[in-house]
Amino acid sequence: MSQFENVTVTQKANIYFDGKVTSRKITFADGSFKTLGIMLPGDYEFGTEKAELMEIYQGELEILLPGQNEWQTIQAGESFNVPANAKFGIKIKSITDYCCTYLD
Repeated sequence: MSQFENVTVTQKANIYFDGKVTSRKITFADGSFKTLGIMLPGDYEFGTEKAELMEIYQGELEILLPGQNEWQTIQAGESFNVPANAKFGIKIKSITDYCCTYLD
């Protein structure tokens, strides 16, 4: 899907790590939501409340998922899942364009 129809976009951006990671929330008619964002090169740690599906549209990164000992390389066109109530490490290798879907 290259575009979303009939959504509401929150104007105010979510800004993390001194502006190196940003996103905007889009809400669908059924109340579900996603965030669309950009991550600049760097090493970060994130925490989740809900399970997430991260789709990478552009860029390259390495991810250390909960319970794993080895970093996994993710490139444009790939995705990964993160469980609810978890922390994960992420190393952004090049400017990364992403979509995060929050799962129930």
